[in-house]
Amino acid sequence: MASTALEIIAFTVSISGWVLVSSTLPTDYWKVSTIDGTVITTATYFANLWKMCVTDSTGVANCKDFPSMLALDGYIQACRGLMIAAVSLGFFGSIFALFGMKCTKVGGSDKAKAKTACLAGIVFILSGLCSMTGCSLYANKITTEFFDPLFMEQKYELGAALFIGWAGASLCIIGGVIFCFSISDNNKTPRMAYTYNSPTSVMSSRTKYHGGEGDFKTTSPSKQFDKNAYV
Repeated sequence: MASTALEIIAFTVSISGWVLVSSTLPTDYWKVSTIDGTVITTATYFANLWKMCVTDSTGVANCKDFPSMLALDGYIQACRGLMIAAVSLGFFGSIFALFGMKCTKVGGSDKAKAKTACLAGIVFILSGLCSMTGCSLYANKITTEFFDPLFMEQKYELGAALFIGWAGASLCIIGGVIFCFSISDNNKTPRMAYTYNSPTSVMSSRTKYHGGEGDFKTTSPSKQFDKNAYV
């Protein structure tokens, strides 16, 4: 029962993390920069893995997609690959988890379910590591440019998508670890032993033990009936 509850908790935590990781891909605010005037903000620059946008003081946003994938910086290509891999691994991890959980009716025997659930935990951990690496790589590029005194171009700060990605990655890793611990807890659960009692025969019920040398004697019928007994 305890392992089933752990599996449900692990599935909920892992799915929540996978949803958060998936939501970072279409989010615009991976990095943000503002140009402040004397009274109001005159412009806001923000970008993600696919485009770069600018919003003026009137609230009108103009976006421009990156022109070529091959002409992009290496860290953006790496982040794209890592985040897509994280989303894909999370999808397959959720499928394996559904087949491996005890509360579902699919997946085969308990031993096969345990192996599938352990595989789901490993896949979720890999998904979280991919998301964590991609967000950290992007954040490292932003902070390096921000604190570089020789960098004269527009400087950016960390956007909301990075924090969402880190939170989702942490949940995926925690859920995967709980999946693995639920399997180990299941292996430690003692099994009930059942003994087989053979049925007693009619002859054995008629035997009596007589003390002395420990021999068994059978009792014979007390009466002898002849052929005219039932006439």
